Amino acid sequence: MMLNERNEKFFSAISSETKTAILAVIADRYGITPEEAYEQVTDKEAECLLDYLGEPYRSATSVLMQRHGIRK
Repeated sequence: MMLNERNEKFFSAISSETKTAILAVIADRYGITPEEAYEQVTDKEAECLLDYLGEPYRSATSVLMQRHGIRK
């Protein structure tokens, strides 16, 4: 599974509130909109979602990904 597909799968597995919060953090970090953040992390050339996050959001998201079986 490609990273963008893994990111999309994760966003489909979590609540809309959590998705909104994660995208807001990414948007703030990169000075873009949450919609642009979603496009970036689901683009065919996307990196692992965790690469777009700083701490403590990176660790919290990693735990969520593990809970949903998306990251080991």
